[in-house]
Amino acid sequence: MTQDTLLARASHEEAGTRWWRDAVIYQVYVRSFADSDGDGVGDLPGIRSRLPYLAGLGVDALWLTPFYVSPMADFGYDVADYRDVDPLFGTLADARDLIADAHGHGLRIIVDVVPNHTSDKHAWFQAALAAAPGSPERARYIFRDGRGPEGTEPPNDWESVFGGPAWTRLPDGQWYLHLFASEQPDLNWENPEVHAEFADILTFWLDLGVDGFRVDVAHGMAKAPGLPDVGHANQVEMLGTAVLPYFDQDSVHDIHRAWRRLLDSYDGERIAVAEAWAPTPQRLAHYTRPDELHQAFNFHYLTAAWDADELRQVIEESLATAGEVGAPATWVLSNHDVKRHVTRYGDGEQGLRRARAAALLTLALPGSSYVYQGEELGLPEVLDLPEEFQQDPQRLRGEGAGRDGCRVPLPWDGEEPPFGFGAGAASWLPIPTAWRDLTVAAQTADPASILALYREALRIRRDHPSLSDGELRWEASPPGTLVFVRENGGRRLACAVNTGTRTARVPLNGTPLLASGPIHVAGGHAELPPDTALWWDAEEV
Repeated sequence: MTQDTLLARASHEEAGTRWWRDAVIYQVYVRSFADSDGDGVGDLPGIRSRLPYLAGLGVDALWLTPFYVSPMADFGYDVADYRDVDPLFGTLADARDLIADAHGHGLRIIVDVVPNHTSDKHAWFQAALAAAPGSPERARYIFRDGRGPEGTEPPNDWESVFGGPAWTRLPDGQWYLHLFASEQPDLNWENPEVHAEFADILTFWLDLGVDGFRVDVAHGMAKAPGLPDVGHANQVEMLGTAVLPYFDQDSVHDIHRAWRRLLDSYDGERIAVAEAWAPTPQRLAHYTRPDELHQAFNFHYLTAAWDADELRQVIEESLATAGEVGAPATWVLSNHDVKRHVTRYGDGEQGLRRARAAALLTLALPGSSYVYQGEELGLPEVLDLPEEFQQDPQRLRGEGAGRDGCRVPLPWDGEEPPFGFGAGAASWLPIPTAWRDLTVAAQTADPASILALYREALRIRRDHPSLSDGELRWEASPPGTLVFVRENGGRRLACAVNTGTRTARVPLNGTPLLASGPIHVAGGHAELPPDTALWWDAEEV
């Protein structure tokens, strides 16, 4: 990153321009990004060593998945100590150094916070296990007596997101709630002690210099009074499509309002991002009202098919509902919980073409974009991991349900695995030999690579005044295509995307800037092959 870019960013930040409204945020899955000590697992010093790559890519901030002390039953989303770093990932000093170095590169740091549940090895839960039913220690979690004459049936019919009942029975007869793995007991957010503890946790990391939080299961925490039955089986299929008595309860917003007040008490525009599943875009927008969180992940966009009509509908609905509460829309194609979009879009050459086009579509939309590590390399899902390497508890849902395939470590350089991921001979998940052509080094040397496309798209996005948080205007276009214009300060950038099966002809009155693949321009028109996108400086469209 040039000195001029760093100075421009610093000036932008000093002006207090709400950086998060149009930021590009790069998700670092810590275990799989870079390994500094050769143990096969990514760590904080590894991330620190690769900050020049991230700054050069052109992103604005990094979101780090949990690196806290944890027994790793769910790869760190089962936290045993929220104020320290697990030795697997480094030390608290490493966290401080990473934050300081990232800021020196003009990058902000967002860390995960996991408030719905703790690890069963957390000191609080260990104290609860040692205490009697009805004790203050158990009141920090959700313990209940069972149903039936002997209390041998779970307290209600709630199901774990990972499969099976959401309740586990202790030897003394009581049951505790865990909406995820049994090693992740749910906290009782009706207890003021829980509120105070998390306010202190957030304060700890804010004082350490982080720029915000990604709130895991932000739609959780609050449960319906009386813990009523759902009345349906296969409840995982209802996530994001229905209000459940344990998710997206209205009272959860009181927690987020308190957190927003805390964030606003700090200088530097500290933010919070909701990982929230809600049945409608309208309910999702509630999480980003002016006195709540700053952003919420747009999973409706992530799950949309590669189809112009469906994409336009999702984009219009997302912009409208976010606009109702004055929040920016967010756009994400992949993350550590879903199949990589190269594979979702058809895999192979077709999937890669669509992923390239989707990158230009996504980065041209108003609001904030998220890039999941490796998508800038066009990494596909690894579908053939040997059984002995599959460790994700979500795989218990059934065949193909695990998330290991999207978490395979990044290939950096070299001709053989682990491709510069670390100094050791292996990585915690094996990297396919076929990825030798997808390494950062190989793609840096190829001006036609998807990495080169991302770097240029992010440069244009940063420099072009129209690609900020602002309006979008749709233009008429052939079937199977999307054409829209972004405008600001007298400058216009147009984006066209062809999701159809035939070459499409779109009007082109301006200068082409960037295309996701080969195009033909003649006579004031551009011919876009299937699965291709184009940006151009528009005079009139």
